[in-house]
Amino acid sequence: MEYKMRTKKKVSFTIDEEIYAAIDKASKALNLAKSQLAQEALSLWLKKETEALMAKGYEEMADEDEAFADVTFEAQREILK
Repeated sequence: MEYKMRTKKKVSFTIDEEIYAAIDKASKALNLAKSQLAQEALSLWLKKETEALMAKGYEEMADEDEAFADVTFEAQREILK
């Protein structure tokens, strides 16, 4: 079994004081590092965005399928006249 070591990257960004205070409070209450909370929050955000993009893609595909079905149905009606 091959073991792959996960690599981490250091990130620095600026956030509002209120958000920092909430993260600091949650970090202490949950006994988690702020970086771990941030990683989990960003992972959830990425998952949500991916799911939203997929849903949009499926809706667009359904619209295309419906339009194709309409065209082929009309063509079949013309042939059967």
